[in-house]
Amino acid sequence: MDYLAQIETQASLMRSAALKAGADAPVPTCPEWTVLKLVRHMAEVHTWAAQAVVTAPEDGRPDWPRAPRDFDEALSWWDNGLSLLLERLRSTPVDRPAWTFDKSFRAAFWSRRQAHETSIHRLDAEVATGHELPALVFDPEFAADGIDEYLNVLVARRMELGASVTASGRLLVHAADAGRTWDVQLTEGKPLVVTTLHDSAVDADATLAGGADAIYRALYARPNHAVVSGDESLLAALPKP
Repeated sequence: MDYLAQIETQASLMRSAALKAGADAPVPTCPEWTVLKLVRHMAEVHTWAAQAVVTAPEDGRPDWPRAPRDFDEALSWWDNGLSLLLERLRSTPVDRPAWTFDKSFRAAFWSRRQAHETSIHRLDAEVATGHELPALVFDPEFAADGIDEYLNVLVARRMELGASVTASGRLLVHAADAGRTWDVQLTEGKPLVVTTLHDSAVDADATLAGGADAIYRALYARPNHAVVSGDESLLAALPKP
């Protein structure tokens, strides 16, 4: 999968939407945020990730940068951070040791992580323009990859930072158009147990189903058309990224 192309495309679309919405526009999907805050956050994330790519695991988490508070300056600062991130991702061997917040400690982690980070915040910028999101935004393969990263990487990270699973039960996540299914076992206060299924029947307490795009957006609590059946509290019990 070409994660770098996704980063470039989604960042460009987010930038256009941010300019259309304006700095002071509220971001309904990120309560209490304005577009300025959203742009500053994305600029900081990209700049920070660019540093992480070239930071050895033993050196620990890079310091968090701070973007300018002026909208035009923040956009320019973001442009520079994005360019640096893409340059380093292109020039750094994927298997080079790097600081990450999963257990891979390889530079390749950051291509995937920033592709999905940028894509989700692109949605936020689009919502801030006041227009309803289309039913389909992301292709099934990319969206399914985002579902997998959320379940297997981001939930664990959120729990490391203090979030917790708040219910127990079995959630089946089925992205029909991607041909992928995840069996998610929730136990209150404990890590998720995620199993990839292949044509197996599962007695689940709840099911999250639909196209991969819809499920991807549902897991991130963005506008979506996914269908939840059974115990809906299980979806709500997952830590949010």
